[in-house]
Amino acid sequence: MRYRELVPGIQVSEIGFGNWTVTTGWWGRYTREEAVALHRAAFDAGITFFDTSNAYAEGYAEEVLGEALAGVRDQVVIATKFGYDLDATDSRRGQQERPHRTDIASVRADLEASLRRLGVDTIDLYQLHNPRMAHLEDDALFAFLEERRRAGVLRAYGVALGPKIGWRDEGVRALRDRRVPALQMIYNLLEQDPGRDLLAAARETGAKTIVRVPHSSGMLEGNLTADTVFPEHDHRRHRPRSWLLEGVEKIKTLDFLTESGGRTLGQAALRWILADEAVASTLPNIYGADQIREFAGASDVPDLTADELEKVRELHEVDFGLQVGA
Repeated sequence: MRYRELVPGIQVSEIGFGNWTVTTGWWGRYTREEAVALHRAAFDAGITFFDTSNAYAEGYAEEVLGEALAGVRDQVVIATKFGYDLDATDSRRGQQERPHRTDIASVRADLEASLRRLGVDTIDLYQLHNPRMAHLEDDALFAFLEERRRAGVLRAYGVALGPKIGWRDEGVRALRDRRVPALQMIYNLLEQDPGRDLLAAARETGAKTIVRVPHSSGMLEGNLTADTVFPEHDHRRHRPRSWLLEGVEKIKTLDFLTESGGRTLGQAALRWILADEAVASTLPNIYGADQIREFAGASDVPDLTADELEKVRELHEVDFGLQVGA
């Protein structure tokens, strides 16, 4: 495993584990024991960066992470998120977004609850979850986060973006005006915008990014076909069939990344993202031991060559993109 600097003083594995896949029921069903075991297997494979949110199953994801990593707390970096009203469940249907709640009293209570569920005294990275512009203009909110950082309760704070519900403009504003040191976003071979603008802003301000959905919801793992049928508890089941058919055709153009036999498509997709110095870590969707082995193994395969990077750039110029998703 290779490691990179997320913020000064915090090193993270370039392959991380976002635990929404094993705790929310949107990527299959897992018992608590199965979820804990996958966290521990990820750590054993060299993964030291774990990302969660208080909104994932109303805190359950934080509890699972805290239980799984209690014995190795000093060897891992924990990121979580805040900003949603966890009590607003009656108005929420399926994947519909719940309302935000970012008054200082609520954020303070949410922070204390996250610390308790995670079983920690300090959160390494505390991220404002899918912020709108009004949140980024809230001086009191950022003053509170800074006070908590100075008090040692937070080591750093940042934002986690979108998609589409707090996205390009919000990310640029957070980087340039709030000078957040870390920004999480969606970015991959098939979904490069607005990620390219956000990466440019991160390089401009010296911030680092965390990239989630690096495999375009599994498309870039290379296992989907035109005949794929997603199971009942898989959020991709609700996507239009055109997403699947279009994506399967597009990945055929990426055969040049794997023809040497030295890396899988899933590993090549990670190495393409990590070719950018503004990326500190990636969060591939880990939903089994096979993904841990393959994705952690991306640190052992060759980097993309200059020619391969240029060919990807050329492909993007001829409408290479898919609709950004989760």
